[in-house]
Amino acid sequence: MQTSPLAYQPYADPVPSPDSAFVPARKVWERYGVTAMTLYRWLRDERMNFPQPTYLGRFRYWRLSDLQAWERSRSSKTEAA
Repeated sequence: MQTSPLAYQPYADPVPSPDSAFVPARKVWERYGVTAMTLYRWLRDERMNFPQPTYLGRFRYWRLSDLQAWERSRSSKTEAA
């Protein structure tokens, strides 16, 4: 018996890597110990180079990998100074 290439195959959800996880705004505030207003200012200040969020509806989320890259870039600048 031959199987059709269109035969049903169960869909397996890919396991997301921790780096592709999304972090909501409240967790970003808590992560850096800042207020919503400070986060707003960081997003507007080009010198901060803070990663821009992804909007899902009216909610903001950041990629964990983007936040970690920003943290590494900030730590390397302070070590160089």
